[in-house]
Amino acid sequence: MNKTMMDILACPIDKSHPLELFEIEEKDNVVSEGALFCPKCSRFYPIIEEIPIMLPDELRDKKKEIEFLKNNKEQLPEKIISNANPWHL
Repeated sequence: MNKTMMDILACPIDKSHPLELFEIEEKDNVVSEGALFCPKCSRFYPIIEEIPIMLPDELRDKKKEIEFLKNNKEQLPEKIISNANPWHL
């Protein structure tokens, strides 16, 4: 995900803007792994292989996102790992 997208991205649930960006892997202004966080509704959206996965809760892949959290628990803040919606560790 190119960081310039942060200017236009909003939470799909509550339309809140801006979102917080947490980078795990970044090169040349492109985030290949990371997470977006909505401070209003406390939802996180993973960035996997440069793609922000910003789906409504009912379309999200819980198993894949829990695995993402487990694999990145050292790089992501506590508010995502332990408290974020729709699920956390």
